[in-house]
Amino acid sequence: MQNTAAVPVITIDGPGGVGKGTVAHLLAKKLNWHILDSGAIYRVVAFAAEKSHLSIEDCEGLLKLIKDLALHFSTDAEGVMHVLLNEEDITARIREPHIGAAASQLSVYPAIRTALMACQRQFAQFPGLVADGRDMGTVIFPNAQLKIFLDASPEARAIRRHRQLIAQTINVTLKDVFAQIIERDERDRTRAVAPLRPAEDAIIIDTTILSVDEVFTQVVLQWDLCQQEKV
Repeated sequence: MQNTAAVPVITIDGPGGVGKGTVAHLLAKKLNWHILDSGAIYRVVAFAAEKSHLSIEDCEGLLKLIKDLALHFSTDAEGVMHVLLNEEDITARIREPHIGAAASQLSVYPAIRTALMACQRQFAQFPGLVADGRDMGTVIFPNAQLKIFLDASPEARAIRRHRQLIAQTINVTLKDVFAQIIERDERDRTRAVAPLRPAEDAIIIDTTILSVDEVFTQVVLQWDLCQQEKV
């Protein structure tokens, strides 16, 4: 069994709509590393709960569901990650706004976060891992070689997320998306366990007026500097 503690890890944390998922995929592709979309795991639990007619408030039921979860991630030839539950591709379905809201609700339970912690850490495989989430650098991979925290104004994030949803033919108004972002920010930043915040040693990048390419360039620069410091 490999020593996962020795696997190099780059964490990219931040609230929804800052572009961390896109940047994480670009970085993983550049480095030819594995990738972890931790938010997708919580979304899968929320989706599975809905499918099983299980209340998000039923913590015991959710823990049993997690134990029996047949979850699998695969990457196609173009580098796009697909999420499979019981061999069913649910990639698009877990991106629906109500599933994201439910995922945020169940993520406040300490027992749920603990149950999913081991699952997330198993993604640390050689040659390396780029981990995208909200507590990757603070809780899941506190010893990561590089920790990035992306942020942006709620208005900019709402516009980006609205465009993404419209592109996925999900009919939602910008006003509703903005309200959901504000609500989730409050829940994520104030929860008792693993609140959304930058790690003490994280590099903070404000993406409000930056393009994806500009953010990616900054992250790659930080990784290069990190590597130079080891020499």
